[in-house]
Amino acid sequence: MIEMKTPLVEMDGDEMTRILWQMIKDELLTPYINLKTEYYDLGLEHRNETDDQVTIDSAEATKKYGVAVKCATITPNAARVKEYNLKQMWKSPNGTIRALLDGTVFRAPIQVKGIDPCVKNWKKPITLARHAYGDVYKNVEIQVPGAGKAELVYTAADGTEIRETIHEFTGPGIIQGVHNTDDSIRSFAKSCFNYAIDTKQDLWFATKDTISKKYDHRFKDIFQEVYEDSYKNKFESLGLEYFYTLIDDAVARVMKTEGGFIWACKNYDGDVMSDMVSSACGSLAMMTSVLVSPSGVYEYEAAHGTVQRHYYKHLNGEETSTNSVATIFAWTGALRKRGELDNIPELMEFADKLDKATLSTIESGKMTKDLALITSMKDVTVLNSENFIKAIRETLDNM
Repeated sequence: MIEMKTPLVEMDGDEMTRILWQMIKDELLTPYINLKTEYYDLGLEHRNETDDQVTIDSAEATKKYGVAVKCATITPNAARVKEYNLKQMWKSPNGTIRALLDGTVFRAPIQVKGIDPCVKNWKKPITLARHAYGDVYKNVEIQVPGAGKAELVYTAADGTEIRETIHEFTGPGIIQGVHNTDDSIRSFAKSCFNYAIDTKQDLWFATKDTISKKYDHRFKDIFQEVYEDSYKNKFESLGLEYFYTLIDDAVARVMKTEGGFIWACKNYDGDVMSDMVSSACGSLAMMTSVLVSPSGVYEYEAAHGTVQRHYYKHLNGEETSTNSVATIFAWTGALRKRGELDNIPELMEFADKLDKATLSTIESGKMTKDLALITSMKDVTVLNSENFIKAIRETLDNM
């Protein structure tokens, strides 16, 4: 039994992923590790009961302990407010945690033999670094009822104003105001450069500064300043490359590479491009995701949602074949980092072993339905949610 020194912050979640979460703990973790966690229930009912204070508490605990692991959670829309009888439409827990940790999200596909990327030349994972603050995710919107003038106004602390006309409306329309801060962009840049050094990978950064000559250009300038001031020598000594390019150019170039680099994007671009990369590599359930703050705090999670459709089938007593790989890798990522920070090599070795057992199980032809539909292997065995996890345990015990 492997002993832990410091607890992990454990953030439980919703629906089918919550069911898988418990199965993973019961079958793949607690038989081998004396698991120490500080538990926070981020299930939607409990967030509602606590007026979302539990989400804030879990982020503060992550700052305290340095490493967290998070289950997928529901970000409610109008239908969910009605379904769960919520007090209000609570914000995305991920957005709240990212803002409090000042973090950058790094996402990379989990590549396995027999599940070939749609882009034939992708040999190594492409890691998406997504800025996790501001832009459209902190927007202010107005539905314009009719003709009128829309203005962008900034009022300084001393009362002076900067004023720009957005548009002279001749009829109905829409307006959206977005923002970011130099501090957040600088933290994003530092996290990206640090992660590139940690993982020994080149770093690309891409925005649309030719069109957004102040907003996107500010990102470009801050990245260049941070690179020149603090990271250029380290990059050169490690033989790593940093470069900026237009996002149009980055998209075209990404398709022709072998992979094996970090692609940094603004918030929305990173959201969309990480889905594109993960889907091209097979499945959203085959994608790691880690939030890294500039102060060295880590929060690991799956990149996908709560698998609502499978949860309703599960509630009806029907069998599901839900892919738990990304959730397993969230746990192994957190355990590996905890072992690294606390100097427990056995914990790091166990995390590596569980990763290998998970991929070996798939490579032996035992997998969930989503992978069976896209594998190049013949005569595979489709397992249900629970039996897939049990098959991984069998592989792990035989290693």
